[in-house]
Amino acid sequence: MTVQVRWPDGLSRQYYSPSLVLHDHLAPGMYRVDDFRSRATTALDEASARVRAKYGFACTSAAASAEEIAVDAARHPDSAEVEVVSMYPPLPVAEVASTRGVASLRPGSSSSEELS
Repeated sequence: MTVQVRWPDGLSRQYYSPSLVLHDHLAPGMYRVDDFRSRATTALDEASARVRAKYGFACTSAAASAEEIAVDAARHPDSAEVEVVSMYPPLPVAEVASTRGVASLRPGSSSSEELS
């Protein structure tokens, strides 16, 4: 899958993941740079682990995307805002319905927040 991001300086970048697991950590919207970097890195690590479990080796594309994000994020203050513009492909409709209200999908939320 790909994630389209607009950095605080206006630069648009697209990052690749071998897994839809990014949907578990990100959704379109605004994030602090440090929060986005953390969520994206966690998701890409999980994606690489899924590849390792299935094929016996880590995904170098996921590692490359994580490195690109780290480099891009380092150009901005942690408190600046980055926008996740789009995520493709989207989750299937049944999966979207089952994740509504999940705190980890809301920009600026943490996994320890209570669901409303």
